[in-house]
Amino acid sequence: MSDQNVHRAGFTSSGITGGSLASSTMSHEAKESGGGVRSGGPTSTLQEMGAKDSTHSSGFTSSGISSGSRASEMMSQEARSHGGGTPGGGTTSTVQSISMGGKGGRQ
Repeated sequence: MSDQNVHRAGFTSSGITGGSLASSTMSHEAKESGGGVRSGGPTSTLQEMGAKDSTHSSGFTSSGISSGSRASEMMSQEARSHGGGTPGGGTTSTVQSISMGGKGGRQ
């Protein structure tokens, strides 16, 4: 289910769908970073996963983040760099939210 949610959000093997949640996320992230989308950020991570149908296999599931997965490693690294917690709107929370059918970390 999580890959379908990512595709519905507009992250597909053909690229980001215009007018979608994906394009809105990309636009927001680009504005925050001065015009570009950074590697490893929410947009690039979701686009990579959407293109490869790999969200679930990466550990972002409808039940949460799988222990010992790439997702758990991302969450741990992000938490360390933010003093112990994963920030709303960060890569981990955005990818997990969209994987579960949500709107990401920003509304």
